[in-house]
Amino acid sequence: MVHGNLRKMSVLLEDTIRYDLNLSEDIDVNQLVGSNIQLNWNGQIICTCCGKNTKKSFGDGFCYTCFITAPEATECTLRPELCRAHLGEGRDPEWEQRNHNTPHIVYLAATDIVKVGVTRLNQVPTRWIDQGASSAIRLAETPNRYEAGMLEVALKSFFADKTNWQRMLKNEIDESIDLVEEKWNLHDQLPADLTQFFSENDEIISLNYPVLEFPEKVKSLSFDKTPTISGKLMGIKGQYLLFEGGEVLNIRKHTGYSIELSY
Repeated sequence: MVHGNLRKMSVLLEDTIRYDLNLSEDIDVNQLVGSNIQLNWNGQIICTCCGKNTKKSFGDGFCYTCFITAPEATECTLRPELCRAHLGEGRDPEWEQRNHNTPHIVYLAATDIVKVGVTRLNQVPTRWIDQGASSAIRLAETPNRYEAGMLEVALKSFFADKTNWQRMLKNEIDESIDLVEEKWNLHDQLPADLTQFFSENDEIISLNYPVLEFPEKVKSLSFDKTPTISGKLMGIKGQYLLFEGGEVLNIRKHTGYSIELSY
């Protein structure tokens, strides 16, 4: 049995994506696929920013105070077009300079549809894996988060910017999607001040997840309603554990929850 506060599973791009759950010891979750596991929540939630107990988790495991003050929870994490790091501004200008006034990637990811997204250059391909994409391609590289956000806004008239998590977990994939064609079809439709950032890198990264069987229907689990979650682990995709019978647990949503894992 291992214990600790849940955080987003760490990932490694291999022929089959490698997942690790970082608790009191690092657990290779891939090795648990096909086995029965049990996760028990002890009722505590620990803020991932300040380390204090909190009755409710906000964002990626913040207490409310950190959610409204910490630079990691600033609005531009979700809406990069609002970023002010390139102006030397933000909740914490030094943090913004290190994390947001740095090269960013605008990408296209494929599942059942084509999705546009933004991530820091050093988060490729982690961001694509966390979203459960079947494949992804770099569309543009910008010098900062703001420029990436402006390009993403322009692309929202062509593509969605949100993942349909249920279809993603059921592995509904449109095999006819050609990401290279989709990418370069956009080039002549965008203003020159945005196409200047287009990447010449047309490599498509295919992502294969450790899943024995994808569910036909999905039912989301929550520690708040079910403190003890157990069952046969059928796979991992995105940041979800997939259990036999279609029950799924979003690990990232429960960031900061103090749990015990037995297997």
